[in-house]
Amino acid sequence: MSRDARPLVSIVSVEKHFGAFHALRGVSLDVAEGEVLCIIGASGSGKTTLLRCINQLAVPDSGAIWVAGELTGYRLAGERLHRLPEHEIARQRRATGMVFQRFNLFPHMTALENIIEGPLQVLGRDRASAVAEAKELLARVGLADKAGNYPANLSGGQQQRVAIARALAMHPQLMLFDEPTSALDPELVGEVLAVMKELAASGMTMIVVTHELAFAREVADRVVFMDHGAIVEAGSPAQVLGAPKEARTQAFLSAVIS
Repeated sequence: MSRDARPLVSIVSVEKHFGAFHALRGVSLDVAEGEVLCIIGASGSGKTTLLRCINQLAVPDSGAIWVAGELTGYRLAGERLHRLPEHEIARQRRATGMVFQRFNLFPHMTALENIIEGPLQVLGRDRASAVAEAKELLARVGLADKAGNYPANLSGGQQQRVAIARALAMHPQLMLFDEPTSALDPELVGEVLAVMKELAASGMTMIVVTHELAFAREVADRVVFMDHGAIVEAGSPAQVLGAPKEARTQAFLSAVIS
């Protein structure tokens, strides 16, 4: 797997509060191009907030995040940071695809229509090429025969696979997954994880918040354990999941595995 000298994502000393709640506490993290990073931790540990800051759905109180070499959300003029206008933030956000716990598909659009909406409206693609690529993406996620189905006629696993195809249609450099299987019935989890494994094998840079430890063990290049808004431990899956050094990591894994 290739690695560039400069990380694709660089997070430096990010802090985030929601009122009195300290969601992120000085988080610093680099992610290389082509790397698959899995983030684990208990509910409320800051995992989702970190993803939302990377994708500019939440604004850090301090610190900085670079994606593909570009400072997100701000421009530096002299020694002062100036918040970017919304159209510039929207442009930056195109570098990142995000798949949420809930599928967030447009209920009045078919699977194919959900996928082509972004390329048509945001990227200015012509309809014929957008439709052709959407059909290829549906085939890639195992849903070639579901192009004309509406979300209500798809299972949860199928909807989540359409959501992944929709994100890929924007040609992101980075994919963020926020517990993508947590809303699924257990028998549907495997079909979504299989798509994610194929995506990882293709070289896509991925940051995955997950409770699927077997997936993290098999697919991740690195695993990060977060607790109370901070990174407690980071390393290879074998190290963090198999031989954790920190007591908090050990306690979390014992509770999850037992």
